[in-house]
Amino acid sequence: MRARMCRMEPQGHLINLPHAMTIVGRLVYYLEYRSEPVPVEQTHVREALAALDEILRPYPDDPPLAEGVKIAKAAAEPARFLVSEMAEAGYRGDRLGQCVRNLFECLGMPEEGAALSLECGERPESPLRP
Repeated sequence: MRARMCRMEPQGHLINLPHAMTIVGRLVYYLEYRSEPVPVEQTHVREALAALDEILRPYPDDPPLAEGVKIAKAAAEPARFLVSEMAEAGYRGDRLGQCVRNLFECLGMPEEGAALSLECGERPESPLRP
């Protein structure tokens, strides 16, 4: 079954909660064993990822619009906290930044994701940037 995407209003940006969960999985992969410049155990990265997992995991398919918008907004808070923790710890890289941008795109917040991805090391000249 193909996941349907909700349309978020009024901006009209698409949200895709199942794919947001996929991106959280990628972030776990990229961040789980980081030791440089700060060991992941000395950050709150895992807690932020766990919060995102808790919010997004119940949605293998996108819910109706109103619920999808509510869930996307709820997921944005730990996503922003994750970005601040990554930046504070010095975790940077083009792929990390791309994941951040993609996560916020899936939450219907592409402009915020494009800005935050630069804080996480996405190259400004990346051909994938909007």
